[in-house]
Amino acid sequence: MSLFSIREVTGDLFSAGNEYSMCHCVAADLRMGKGIAIKFRNKFGQLEVLQQQNVHPGGVAIIKDGQRFIYNLVTKQSSWGKPTYQLMHSSLTAMRQHMIDHQIRKLALPRIGCGLDGLSWSKIKDMLCELFQQDDIELIVYNYKPEK
Repeated sequence: MSLFSIREVTGDLFSAGNEYSMCHCVAADLRMGKGIAIKFRNKFGQLEVLQQQNVHPGGVAIIKDGQRFIYNLVTKQSSWGKPTYQLMHSSLTAMRQHMIDHQIRKLALPRIGCGLDGLSWSKIKDMLCELFQQDDIELIVYNYKPEK
């Protein structure tokens, strides 16, 4: 029996506890100059570590932050480009394998690929459910609410 769960909350992704690994989308050029990627870059740094991994679109660049991992889903070639569902699926599959290999059971994420990248959240959510449905993994999706 699978213990997979996915739930959506409104709030700040970075308020998730340290027991949660995190993911977000980046381009292969790792510029991280817009959107939530700026916050990831500023909070976790380790840009050289990511660059040395030389990950191509469809892969995942990974850094460690204490006991958790920060997954940088490489879903497009350049920061001005747009991801495809195929590359997103490939990156998520690579991340899932790493999570299984390292017994990661909790993941906090934004609505990946759906902000500046313009993908459909319902399609991405379906993809997440399909990929993780057999796994003992809890996903918490943070829906960002800008402060007024």
